[in-house]
Amino acid sequence: MNFKKTAVLAASVSLFATAASAETFNIQTSFNAGDFSTQYITENWLPKIKEMTDGRVEIVLTPNGSVVPAKETPDAVAAGVLDGDFTSVNYFSGREPAYAIMGDLISGYDTPEQMLGFCKDGGGEAVMQKAADAVSGGEVHVVACGPYSKEALPARVPIRTFEDLAGKKIRSPEGLAAAVFQAAGASPVSIPFSEVYGALEKGIVDAADASAYVNNDATGLHDVAPYPLYPGIHSMPSMQFTINKQKWDALSEADRTALRDWWYEAMSAMTAEVAKKDKELAARDNAGGKIEVINWAQEDRDQLREVARKQWEVYAEKSPLAKEALDANVAYMTQIGLFKK
Repeated sequence: MNFKKTAVLAASVSLFATAASAETFNIQTSFNAGDFSTQYITENWLPKIKEMTDGRVEIVLTPNGSVVPAKETPDAVAAGVLDGDFTSVNYFSGREPAYAIMGDLISGYDTPEQMLGFCKDGGGEAVMQKAADAVSGGEVHVVACGPYSKEALPARVPIRTFEDLAGKKIRSPEGLAAAVFQAAGASPVSIPFSEVYGALEKGIVDAADASAYVNNDATGLHDVAPYPLYPGIHSMPSMQFTINKQKWDALSEADRTALRDWWYEAMSAMTAEVAKKDKELAARDNAGGKIEVINWAQEDRDQLREVARKQWEVYAEKSPLAKEALDANVAYMTQIGLFKK
């Protein structure tokens, strides 16, 4: 009888150990609950983590601000309040200037795939880790980083070339984006995102730094700004995927590799899906006769990039790490042909 009790107890302990080996990470994102991004990752990619780790790791995504404000996620991850984050790093630019360079190199990369390549293979992860160490005391591990879309630029008047920027009033966030538009001859105007539609409708601004084409379409911006620039010429916000350092160190090497691979595969797939939707909508609008979708020639994009580069260099003077972040980006951009050697 005693042997049977012991056997039952041993079996129970064994079952508990097996269940405990399935690690669940609670990750806060900077996506809102109803965003396409949240739904796409949740439905299509969260189930794949269990497959890629043979059931040892699961992730639960929570929306923007669900546990802490987005700008506080590094502290929450370091303290173990969150297991990790999946956040636009622009939220942290006030804490370390390198995040402004890493978060959105205005008018830099032409495609999200290029910037994902910088993060994955061009030294971007290493710079992002140094930034994380600077604000978290080394308690946060950067697993991966990169964007998934390039924003379009809705405009109420045609802006067909670089020269057409001169004198245009453009809604823009303060900081690097505003500096680039101003250097290109435009007049940046700082207004809340919630007021973009009204500002375009009333002619307070000629164009607006808003969002991806699919999102601008959903919010009706093209009704009042029928000359959208697509593919966009300016903003491409980068995300980071981090995990608490202790929890990361406790994972096997195989599971660490699986999580990094999973994230880049998910972001690449979402990039392709968003690009597909943007392209379909832009083609539909162009054919409809009421909207003229403007695609800048490569020489105009290159001209804006050269103007922007001078503003990047000014911003990079704000900290040694910001300078290192810019040098790493420029080296990779030169390597892939965005700058001449």
